[in-house]
Amino acid sequence: MQVLLDIQKRILPDLIEVMHKRYLILQNIHTMQPVGRRNLAVSLGFTERVLRSEVEFLKEQNLIQMSTQGMSLTLEGKDILESLEGIMHELSGTSQLEQQLQKKYAVTKALVVPGDNDQSPWVKRELGKACVNCMKQRVKADNIIAVTGGTTMAAVAEMLPAEIGKKNLLFVPARGGLGLDVTNQANTVSAIMADKTNSNHRVFYVPDQVSSEIYDSFIKEPQIYEMLNLIKSANMVLHGIGEAISMAKRRNTTAEIMDKLIQGKAVGEAFGYYFNEDGDIVHKGQTIGLQLEDLNSANHVIAVAGGASKAKAIKAYLKQAPPSTILITDEGAAKVLVKG
Repeated sequence: MQVLLDIQKRILPDLIEVMHKRYLILQNIHTMQPVGRRNLAVSLGFTERVLRSEVEFLKEQNLIQMSTQGMSLTLEGKDILESLEGIMHELSGTSQLEQQLQKKYAVTKALVVPGDNDQSPWVKRELGKACVNCMKQRVKADNIIAVTGGTTMAAVAEMLPAEIGKKNLLFVPARGGLGLDVTNQANTVSAIMADKTNSNHRVFYVPDQVSSEIYDSFIKEPQIYEMLNLIKSANMVLHGIGEAISMAKRRNTTAEIMDKLIQGKAVGEAFGYYFNEDGDIVHKGQTIGLQLEDLNSANHVIAVAGGASKAKAIKAYLKQAPPSTILITDEGAAKVLVKG
């Protein structure tokens, strides 16, 4: 296969370019369907004139169908898209990026999806899909799955199929609440995951970050103590990686700590820990939930984050991540990571 692809790149470079363009169109339609031509053009960065001719070709091949709501894939289109994914994986160089990431950062596995989350909103759904596929291969019956909050984890939740729930899973939030918006909090995301898979879940209604005095009092409460033990016994942990300053702002961090983060050149955050580019811990918040050292007890730790702008944060976290970590990212971040 690789030999054939290499020959095609040399002899028929235009063919590869056209195939890649049509693959992106099918992929975007699948992610956004039903979708109008204008929204699709914006998502892809194509002019409507260029997109129109490609769409007409794909329609003639019975790969897409039109309706008053917009375009969607036919069954044949879905089959073609699935068949193309492996080929495009080789063509785009993502498999090589994966190998480089695994070697450089000593993660158990690295998975790279096409695109850059900073540039294309559909990439987040691809990150979610990749995480779901990774989960399918590793989750076992009666597993406890701890999940953090955030928009990337919410994308994972939306991609979960009901079939995973046949394994009698229990979803739990990896930490308490964060800020005023409950939409993407760990409690909400874990509840959605449980609902999508017809699984069980537990809620953890405590603040994400508290003072030392309140923390000592909280963890002595029987129900909180029991829940913490349950979370720490998770077989699988799903989490995102945040940019330090933006996460600190979401937590309404005090001016004193914010100055500490700025002076310490913090770039990344995970589980309440703030890291600089060297992976050193600049600050640790008094968070209620999973701690960094607890990750060593999990069989699988799946970190999901994309976008070139997140590369520094990802790199900082990976220097502290447990060996069992599986990194799922996109081309935008991966290309920066392998160079840095």
